[in-house]
Amino acid sequence: MERSNEESIMDIIRKLNETDYINPEDIPGIELYMDQVTTFMDEHLASCKRLDDDKILTKTMINNYTKNDLLPPPVKKKYSKEHMFLLVFLYYFKNVLSINDIQKIFTPLTEMFFNNKSRDVSLEDIYRAIFKMERIQTDNLTKDILRRFKASQELFPSARSEEEADFLSRFAFICLLSFDAYLKKQLVERMIDETLSDSGKDK
Repeated sequence: MERSNEESIMDIIRKLNETDYINPEDIPGIELYMDQVTTFMDEHLASCKRLDDDKILTKTMINNYTKNDLLPPPVKKKYSKEHMFLLVFLYYFKNVLSINDIQKIFTPLTEMFFNNKSRDVSLEDIYRAIFKMERIQTDNLTKDILRRFKASQELFPSARSEEEADFLSRFAFICLLSFDAYLKKQLVERMIDETLSDSGKDK
């Protein structure tokens, strides 16, 4: 029997709540070669894949990030713990932002915090703070998604059939989430533009 919209959405939400996060403690404290880096990312972010044969990060991707100055080059072909923190951020950013936008926010980050032992705040401190905040926000996000889903279910009481109502409700729900993602993407892009503009004024 075909699952209802509610069963389907609840299943997706459960899977999202099981999404792997890379705990700060999981990131190796030793330097890694490229193959070890890609294997580590594939193993720890496996639940983020849309399709089983999707790759989290490939050698080509990592090399391109280095060429585009998003990622500092490895030392003697080895990637440090700081490299790993940046790669996790890159993984999430690349699904939302352009390479150009990522470069704008990564350049000052790497200049200030990459291998800078003299600072009071390290890349690991930044990663830990953001990781903690994101885990807390997952519950709030789940509640918001459920609220939007319930609202979409009530939009088409006059549909000709249950099948038509299910389709229209699902379409409306997709529109709600897409518009939300669009607005947040616009907000991030404008914040990046303002950050770049502000840094230009300081020079």
